Amino acid sequence: MALFTARFCRALALALVAAVMTTPAVWAHAHLKAQQPAANATVDASPEALTLTFSEGIEPAFSGVTLTGPNGKKMATGAVKRAPNDDKQLVAPLAAPLASGEYQVQWHVVSVDGHKTKGSYRFSVK
Repeated sequence: MALFTARFCRALALALVAAVMTTPAVWAHAHLKAQQPAANATVDASPEALTLTFSEGIEPAFSGVTLTGPNGKKMATGAVKRAPNDDKQLVAPLAAPLASGEYQVQWHVVSVDGHKTKGSYRFSVK
């Protein structure tokens, strides 16, 4: 009986260690860590691009940004791309300068491990 208990405890301990070691990979998602312009910020001038920084690398081919301006008007952006030196950064160039008002950014990304996340934030231009 003691042999069974020792084997069982050892197997249980190994299973627990394996679960703890693999859990971050199973639950990993690209979470928005920072953005430029910042969430809820008021900027003096129109930015040239929206830059979103995530917690892990993203796949730009499966990611996107929608910018909505004052009165709910959709604003034109260029194709999103990854920053040249940072696979965690998504850049959406703006097609034209933004007028004064409040803007909402809606984003969706697929991380390099295949997980999808989405979200939104607002900023204003003076």
